[in-house]
Amino acid sequence: MIRKKSRYVKPRKLYIKDRIKEENVLVSKYALKSKTEIWKTAAKINYFRKRAMALAKSSREEQQILFNKLKTIGLKIDTTADVLALKTEDLLERRLPMVVFKKGLAQTPQQARQMIVHKKVLIEDKIVNVPSYIVSLQEESSITVKPAKQKKLVEKKEETVETSNPPEVAQ
Repeated sequence: MIRKKSRYVKPRKLYIKDRIKEENVLVSKYALKSKTEIWKTAAKINYFRKRAMALAKSSREEQQILFNKLKTIGLKIDTTADVLALKTEDLLERRLPMVVFKKGLAQTPQQARQMIVHKKVLIEDKIVNVPSYIVSLQEESSITVKPAKQKKLVEKKEETVETSNPPEVAQ
């Protein structure tokens, strides 16, 4: 069996009160399942930062490729300094539950996450059930919610009840 590489790094000191409080706020605000989701997002941010530092001495065209990639994600990036100033919250804002919540398709981020896990959210008419999905700017306008089937069934039952019972004629 092949062991998979970890996609995040745990904090060196697990029990630091201030860090735990900050993570708890992020977990509740962004409807995260666990703190590992924060650590994974932080690992992505660190990757972007390291990539920007490596490209700092290269040509402007090579840097622009990274900037364009980050702009399609929805991050406001124009320079290397902007990439270095990225926060974990910037990338958490681009996750699917937060985009669904901000579009008004769900009342809370937690409800948005539940809708995604229950396969109720469509992007370009395809079901997406991964809450950690990073939504690009082009996909943001094509996010929809599946129409509820139970409401349709209830309406059909009401129609059949009305047609099977003809109205009585008053004499």
